[in-house]
This record gives sequence, structure tokens and C-alpha cells, in this order.
Amino acid sequence: MKKMILICGVLLNVIFGLGGKVYATNESALPELFIKAVNPGYTIDGKSNVGEMIEIGRKESDEPVLLAGTTVGYTNSSGNYSELFRFPENSWMTGETILLRLASSPGSELAAVNYTKTLAFKAGIELKREDKTIDRVCWTGKTECYTEFKSSNPTTLVRNLETGLFEHKNEYAPDFNEKNYEERNSEEKENEVTSQCKGVEFSEILSYFETTKAEQFIEFHNNTAEQVLLDGCKIRYKNKTYNLSGVILADEYTVYYPQLFSLTKNPTNRNVLELIDTNGEVIDTLIYGNGQRKGTAYAWIGYDESGKKFWRVTYDPTPGASNNFQEFKTCEAGKVINEATGNCVKVTTVSEKVCPEGQYLNILTGRCRKKQTTTEKVCKEGYYLNPETNRCRKIVENTGADYNLKPEEYEESFNFVALYAVLGVVGIGIIYLIFEFRHEIGKLFGKVFRRSR
Repeated sequence: MKKMILICGVLLNVIFGLGGKVYATNESALPELFIKAVNPGYTIDGKSNVGEMIEIGRKESDEPVLLAGTTVGYTNSSGNYSELFRFPENSWMTGETILLRLASSPGSELAAVNYTKTLAFKAGIELKREDKTIDRVCWTGKTECYTEFKSSNPTTLVRNLETGLFEHKNEYAPDFNEKNYEERNSEEKENEVTSQCKGVEFSEILSYFETTKAEQFIEFHNNTAEQVLLDGCKIRYKNKTYNLSGVILADEYTVYYPQLFSLTKNPTNRNVLELIDTNGEVIDTLIYGNGQRKGTAYAWIGYDESGKKFWRVTYDPTPGASNNFQEFKTCEAGKVINEATGNCVKVTTVSEKVCPEGQYLNILTGRCRKKQTTTEKVCKEGYYLNPETNRCRKIVENTGADYNLKPEEYEESFNFVALYAVLGVVGIGIIYLIFEFRHEIGKLFGKVFRRSR
């Protein structure tokens, strides 16, 4: 009977173009851990990524399965591979399934763990143990893959455990039981470090290197009362993740020098770094933008009145130690900072200098200059001192005997002057007319004179 079902499944696969490699023909041939169902999420009633999830199953067993070294990888339609989630060293699968959901999707809390990169309608995922692929499924519509998902017809790609093949189903409810997944620490490890990176945060970043990119660093601060193990945590930068490792002591700092990537030196747009916990949760975000300068770092300085963290560009980078805010650069000997420009300028000093009597010290040039003073001057009788010119001027007096003061008749004088002016203008006009029409006037007088004769 099972052979008949398998043959029918293969025929349907060929006839309807479902494609997809057959990695297992029945449940017994499935690996210990396998992909059970995939949903890329849909936009429904204005909400995006509704239903996105990955369900992982395992063979029936009463013993828990250690998930250390197990990863879920993602390959987009362009063929680029990235790691979605890596299970912590101390994680166990105690039930038959584990449900993973996109952290930003509705209902993300109803999952054992969360991942942060959304699945596309044309893509594929792989399940690996110790970097070896143990199961995979793709949905690009190509010959070796299943048909892609369509937004007009929301489905879930579900595995048939009898045939090992997947099929698109319109209705599927994944199994979620929070008891199916556990993170167990040994007593020794529990006393030594914590397994999660919660409480770790970005505290400083240097992107504007002076000589080589090796100067760039990212600093973290452990804001807890316990030491924290960074193994399994990651930095995400420009859609790529990079593994962290090591231990941060309580209320201490650690520095990460990127080797697999470099930070944008002085970005024109905002650059985002994310700190991702072992369960895929983004626990801190650092955004830095334009304004980075040579010799500076971008550092968390403190909290404002509302309790929000504030960052500043500082001229005092302190990798691995508490941060200090220094607004201006440190100038070399003999120079001081010009706060208006932020540049170092040469110091101009004036030495102690004693000038001779009658001279003063010009503090701008450091030279002695002759004092410009006005001596006391006494004028003889009948003269006074003009303070503006420092000269004696004769005093003009009017005793009344020499000058008989009479009121001046300005109006009459003005009238006579005006009359004389008018008569003068009229006279000039008459003379001009006689000169201009002298020939006509001569002829006129000649005629009159002949008639009178």
C-alpha cells in the first residue's frame, strides 16, 4: 500500500509540476531531525508576515535530542545563503516538533524560538548539524524545487511523513508546545556564566580610522550583575551576521575588532548595527550616521532627563573602558583650541615689558608706543583755550558802546533784493530781444521814418 502511495505521489509531482527532490520516501527514512512545514507569511487584513513559521520535526523517541551544532539556513532566490538561527549549545528538543517564527510577525510569542530574516515567496531552507546538511526544501518553481508561494492563495508547504514529499495546503495548524524545547545549563556552567546575552549593549564605536581599517572597533558593555557568555550571539550589519565569542564580566566592557567586514567610515545615511541574542532576538541596536571625524569615536555618554540613552562624538576613544566626552581635539604644545571652528591655533603671548616714561605698552603688538597727551595750556588775558584744537582764541566782546544793537528788517531787505533781481532779469530779456530781432526792428524804424517824411 505504501509503495502505491509513493508511486502516486511521484506521478502527481510530475503531472502538476510540484518538483522537489525526494530526500525520504517514508518516515523511517527521514533523518533524526527534519523540516516538517514552512510558511513565508502573508499580508492579511493589513498585517504583514501573518503565519510565517518553520516547523521542525523528529523521529518518535522518549529521549530528548541535543540541538547543539544545529542550524537553520536560508537561501534566497538569488542563491545567497545566510544563517537564520543557530541553536545554543545547551538546547534540547524534548517533544516531537519545534516551532520557529519570525520575530516581527503576529503571534511570534507562540514559538519556541524566533528568527529575524523573513522568508521570500521564492526561496529555500536547509537544516544542518555540525555544518552538514541533513534536510532541505526549496520552493522556486524550478525543476528540483516545489512551486513558489502566491500571495493570492495563502498556503503552507507541509511534508507528508509517509512519502517524504511536500505539498501546498490551504489549511494547516502547526503544533506548538512550549515544553517541546528546553535550554538546560549544567550546574557548573550555570554558576560560571549565563547562556543569554540579554543585558549586553553597544557602548562605543570607532569607524573613522586614521591609517588602517584595523583601528575600527565596536565596544559592548555588560549592564548586569553577572558575567555573560557571548558564544552564540551575533552582530548584524548590512543584512549579514557575524558570530561573537568570549565572556564579559559583570559591569565590564569588551571590544570587538571586525575582521570579516569593515564599518562605513563616515556614512551619508544612517548605518545600523544589531546585537542578536542566542534565541535570535534583537536585544540592542546602534545607529550612527554622518559626523564621524578623525580621532573620534561615537560613544554612549549617559541618559537624558527622560531616561533615554544619548550618544556623542568624542575626541577621547576609550576601547574596553568607561566612556568620556571630549568635545574638542587635544592640541599640541603651543596651540589652543578655537571653539568657534574646532581647530587648534597658535598661542600669541605678550611678555612682561616695562616702557620708558611717557610711553605705554601695546598689548596687541607687544611694543612701546608714545603717549598722546594734551598739556595744560594757559592763555593770556582776552583769549580762551579751545579744547578741541588746544589753541588760544580771542574773546570777542560787545559792550554796547561800539555796537548799537538794532533789530534787522530781514523782510524789507529781502524784498529789495528780489525786486532788483526781477528788474535785472527783465532788462536782460529786453536786451536779448533787441539783439535777436535787430534787423526786423531796423526795417520797422526805416518804414516809420519814411512815412513820417
